[in-house]
Amino acid sequence: MWSGMLRELRYLLNNRWDLCLATLAPLCMIVLFSSMFSQGKPEHLPIAIIDQDQSELSRNIEKYVSHNTALEVAVVSQSPDDIEKLLNQTKIWGYISIPAGAEQRLVQAKDAEISIAFNQSYFSVGNSISSAMLVSTVQAMTDFTGHNYLENKIPYLAAPTPHVKISPLYNPGLSYEFYLEPFMIPAILHLLLCCCVAFAVGQELKLNTTGQWLNQSSIFKALLSKNLTYVLIFTAWTWVWMFWLIEIRGWFVAGQLWLILLGQFLFYSAYAFMSSTVVLATRDLAKSFGFIAVYGGSSLSFAGVTLPLNNAPLFTQFWANIIPYTPYAKLQTQQWVISSPVSISLLPLAVLAIYCLFYFGTAYFFLSKYLKGVKA
Repeated sequence: MWSGMLRELRYLLNNRWDLCLATLAPLCMIVLFSSMFSQGKPEHLPIAIIDQDQSELSRNIEKYVSHNTALEVAVVSQSPDDIEKLLNQTKIWGYISIPAGAEQRLVQAKDAEISIAFNQSYFSVGNSISSAMLVSTVQAMTDFTGHNYLENKIPYLAAPTPHVKISPLYNPGLSYEFYLEPFMIPAILHLLLCCCVAFAVGQELKLNTTGQWLNQSSIFKALLSKNLTYVLIFTAWTWVWMFWLIEIRGWFVAGQLWLILLGQFLFYSAYAFMSSTVVLATRDLAKSFGFIAVYGGSSLSFAGVTLPLNNAPLFTQFWANIIPYTPYAKLQTQQWVISSPVSISLLPLAVLAIYCLFYFGTAYFFLSKYLKGVKA
């Protein structure tokens, strides 16, 4: 096995494009996405206020909105047409409309008719500004009612008021760095791994060097050594990225680190053996890369990370349960973020192990079949 892995390393050193795919490409992806998400979440997103009331209430809303770090009041105008033009040009992401007579209706216990509109075509940005605008507007109206109106109209009354506490669990800062980056990096690296393995195995078939590849070793050892070389390379890159995120950025692991590391090894192994299986079954790199693009490229979308699987079509749920990324995402969330008991994470770990055994078995079968055909 060691000789097989050393042979694969020599192959990488002699083929610069393959070497770049296993070294520079992962490094670039890690640097790119670490830089992209390092700010945590978007702030100072430009919005507008349509102030047709010109009242104390509208000035209070503007004050509270401007104090919200997620928002930046770019324009305050009385003309809805001007605001709609800015929205269409994507110079603002939403607006708060305060119609004439809003304050008067509010103090009369009527609907103030204040409305909020936002651009939801950019999903994450739309969610960020919608919640920020809603919270700021409600706070401003509450403050105005309590301090600017009722305090001057009724005597002091020491009556308890109800309080509802809302606490986001596990990611209280709503940081995109802690939400998306831990899923994006493995999703991209496993796709690069699949390409490396597929090309490496495909070259053996194309150049008829399977005899050198086996080199008096068993099929089992030869297949394992070739795949493990790339698994260890991409696992090491993942550890480099995790060191950055945990030690430098401070996103500590709440659960068991060893479970995550073991899960990563099985996760990359499953996709490596899958790539070997596809190449050995099709013996066509173009078809293999097409399958890898569909099977591996859809991992993030179908794992229930960014898009929920609740009430999803039967095919979507089926696809989500035949990709190794889904159990890995569950295991990573359970141990990195939630600190679930080890017993709970053993199930996704076992599923990853089953994927490894299944794809290694199929790769072994197709390689044996290919070698018999060559001998014949």
